[in-house]
Amino acid sequence: MARNDSSQMKALIQLDEGEINHNNKPKNENNKPKNEKQQSRSSSSDQACCSSSSVSEPTGNVRRADDGEPAKMQIEEDASSCCQLSDLKRLGDCGIKLGPLKFSQSHTILVDVDVFNAKAGIMPQDGRDMWLSNFVKMPCSPSSTALSSKTDSSSVLPNFLSQAKPTQVPRWKLISNKLNALARQKSVKVDDVVEAILSFNPKYRGKWSFDALTTFVQRIPKEENYFHTLFPKIAALALNLEEQVKKAIPLLRQGHPAAITLSQRQISCLLANAFFCTFPHRNTSTPTAEYHGYPSINFTSLFGGWSERKKEKLRAIMHYFHVMTDDGTIPEGLVTFERRCLGNAEIPNWRSCTETLPKLHVTSCGGIEAEGTGLLQVDFASSWIGGGVLGSGLVQEEILFLMNPELIVSRLFTEKLGDNECLIIKGAQQFSGYSGFSDSFEWAGPYDELLDRDEWGRLRRQVLAIDAKHFKHKREQYNMVSILRELNKAYCGFKRYSRHKDPDIATGKWGCGAFNGDAQLKAVIQLMAAAKAGRGLAFFTFGDDALERGLKQIYHLLVTERTTVDQLYGHLEDFCAQRERSPSMDLFQFIRKTIRRSRSQL
Repeated sequence: MARNDSSQMKALIQLDEGEINHNNKPKNENNKPKNEKQQSRSSSSDQACCSSSSVSEPTGNVRRADDGEPAKMQIEEDASSCCQLSDLKRLGDCGIKLGPLKFSQSHTILVDVDVFNAKAGIMPQDGRDMWLSNFVKMPCSPSSTALSSKTDSSSVLPNFLSQAKPTQVPRWKLISNKLNALARQKSVKVDDVVEAILSFNPKYRGKWSFDALTTFVQRIPKEENYFHTLFPKIAALALNLEEQVKKAIPLLRQGHPAAITLSQRQISCLLANAFFCTFPHRNTSTPTAEYHGYPSINFTSLFGGWSERKKEKLRAIMHYFHVMTDDGTIPEGLVTFERRCLGNAEIPNWRSCTETLPKLHVTSCGGIEAEGTGLLQVDFASSWIGGGVLGSGLVQEEILFLMNPELIVSRLFTEKLGDNECLIIKGAQQFSGYSGFSDSFEWAGPYDELLDRDEWGRLRRQVLAIDAKHFKHKREQYNMVSILRELNKAYCGFKRYSRHKDPDIATGKWGCGAFNGDAQLKAVIQLMAAAKAGRGLAFFTFGDDALERGLKQIYHLLVTERTTVDQLYGHLEDFCAQRERSPSMDLFQFIRKTIRRSRSQL
């Protein structure tokens, strides 16, 4: 049981007066261990530093504090109903039996299912090119053409007077010629890479900048600067696209729940083509562009605009390609990308949800990716999946995609997420460690991935991409229209979509950075969504001790009162109305006072 000394009583009184600082910056939000053994140690230290999370029963006589509030309530709030991190259910605890790998109308598999199920390896699935609006238009498609100047050999004029006639040629032939020339060399300069990219993207010559890529290669110390020998290997990997991806890749479109499963080798070939900017029709985002509803995939925005951020991003990307082009380190597994849509009939009537609150673990120590291993790990996503990973963005989502670069391929086929949609990625591998956040982010070297694989050859890692609403001003979120949107979005991601026992959830201050979300409000919203979904929650505050303390206290109070989801929804409705009159009122303070009034009326 936590001690009830005068300093704690004083802190509780201060908390009741709304003195929690919700804008504490992370002390060190994203220090990651480099392997699973380190993760285990981190998890243990996390539990040690948060030992007060065990259930405690309030004791003592009722007496009054200086503000007239019953001291019993303060003692109760100082106790905790939170669980230990080890009490939450992870993938290894779920006992999920997948059965044989199989495709369906809504699940496209790009590997040979029969070969895989016979445990004979991972082979590409045969298929045919589909140059259609609901499929990825591939650079190696015969329908992808480019203009090429060709001298008219039938002309009777001398060569110097002959006419050069532009003709349509297969674009892949131009790409192959250039990449083959690079792949045959043992060492390639960055200028040769740039020239190759521009040769099959001629309209962007003089428009695209490559100063980040060229400066990166110049500034990396010699002992780490292996890129001149890596560039030919990436070129060879890109050329392998025809052999590895033989079946058309469908687009994961808005309003259409569907899944795509690829091998890790196939993903590496696709990303190597993104590196060389070969994907057609993907270099503009104007409203009339064919792929205007999709994120960028070609790496042009990553290669321009030098900054220290770009340097660290490129170190992570280059390490990924280094692993994927070394025959001794290429992983053999599968990754599944699934778009889920919450139908109108599935949207809860939050005023009628009688579920009680789920298990909750709260800590300011550790983070989602390390200590949350085996849980459903929430990606604080942009509706454009991956956010600014190929630009200058470097917060939670971008860092996640850099440490797990296979996630980047989702940008190739995932249309912008709607309000009732999410994306779940199963099996992505972590290749790098890191430290810091935003401007302090640094690539910290290779990461030794030791996770087990499931029956479908996927690493036991699940990432949930849900995009919070972006509020220009914080005050815009304190209305029930915005709260309903966030409740439904979180529930879309947390909901159970099968009969399998799903793992519990690792999350945190979702949408509380650049999106201006209120951390207390987002915590309550996610608690409600998890309760409705029947899943426990691990909430990481990223060094925000005040939020950790406040959330533990309010959770204990709600559990003690046996508060249900519909009652919490009513509190939110009243809070929004109250906040119009008292803009400084915070949510936890409001709930405490509401419960206090209810008790006094009994």
